[in-house]
Amino acid sequence: MVTILVVEDNPMNMELTVDLLEADGYDVEQAEDGPMALSLIKDKKVDLILLDMQLPKMDGLEVLSRLKNSEETKDVPVVALTAHSMRGDEGKFINAGCNGYISKPIDIHEFRKTVAGYVSNK
Repeated sequence: MVTILVVEDNPMNMELTVDLLEADGYDVEQAEDGPMALSLIKDKKVDLILLDMQLPKMDGLEVLSRLKNSEETKDVPVVALTAHSMRGDEGKFINAGCNGYISKPIDIHEFRKTVAGYVSNK
């Protein structure tokens, strides 16, 4: 089974994201901040990480940097899941190491298609 880690501090956004993923048959792990995500991923193999970029304690770019600089997690695809949809933000997150970008509010059809594209060969 495909396991996806959702790192999101907003409870409503977390609930929507988890509901969509579970409805599509994915196993979902949840973390509400960067340190929690980094701790969780030490003990659990995940196939994809959906990472909010505005998090408490440690922002998404710092979490991304730590994930990409770790031998255990450097190859796990990370998709920015963020309300930052200003011109240039997508490129900024891709250049920082994200494999993709999903803006909030979530377009359900695009969200499902994007996620499936990253895990279809698992």
